[in-house]
Amino acid sequence: APPKYERSPTVTSFAPFEARVRALLEEHPEMPATVLAERVGWSGSITWFRDNVRRLRPEHRRPDPADRLVWAAGDAAQCDLWFPPKRIPLENGTTALLPVLVIVAAHSRFITGQMLPTRQTPDLLLGTWSLLQNLGRVPRRLIWDNEAGIGRRGRLAGGVGEFCGTLATRLHQLKPYDPESKGVVERRNGFFETSFMPGRSFDSPADFNAQFAEWLQRANSREVRTIKARPIDLVDTDRAAMLALPPV
Repeated sequence: APPKYERSPTVTSFAPFEARVRALLEEHPEMPATVLAERVGWSGSITWFRDNVRRLRPEHRRPDPADRLVWAAGDAAQCDLWFPPKRIPLENGTTALLPVLVIVAAHSRFITGQMLPTRQTPDLLLGTWSLLQNLGRVPRRLIWDNEAGIGRRGRLAGGVGEFCGTLATRLHQLKPYDPESKGVVERRNGFFETSFMPGRSFDSPADFNAQFAEWLQRANSREVRTIKARPIDLVDTDRAAMLALPPV
């Protein structure tokens, strides 16, 4: 019989570097591809190198502790301030960097948000009430970091305790580096900067809020990778386990 030809396994130009790249990713999962290329002495196409790093990186990326938390329906919403990196025109002719209060229902990942005039306690409480009205129910816990307008070192700011009492909810302030503080809401803040802000301009805080509300409708209709579901599909279950809004 004629000799049978067998193709030898293809060795790509990246193959000799893969073990060293993996070792670096194991220690530094977020190291940029350009730095990895320099560290391992890569001299070929940076595009090809990036493609291979993109393939390997998920295997070495450490899970965020917050991704391992299971949030019961109705249990909690995470609250935070996001500061968009764009100055907003005000009625007096000046411009300012203004805070946006973001509240995310932890079980469904349903996002609500609104630009505020200040980060002072009265504006934080009014903003919270407005966003909870939009949500339609009250989560059993509102989770904050040590925002000064809410409270610090175990002492709530004036009026915050009474506000939570009226809502019949509990305020839970996180200790520094608590894994809960990393997850749900802070990730959304980063998402806003990369997906909402680019290419936008705003005439006023009201214009910002109108654009943000319209965009959030789309954001809440996208699948969230960590829960493999869309917030809009889970929010009714989340709401059903929350508390009723108090009568105004």
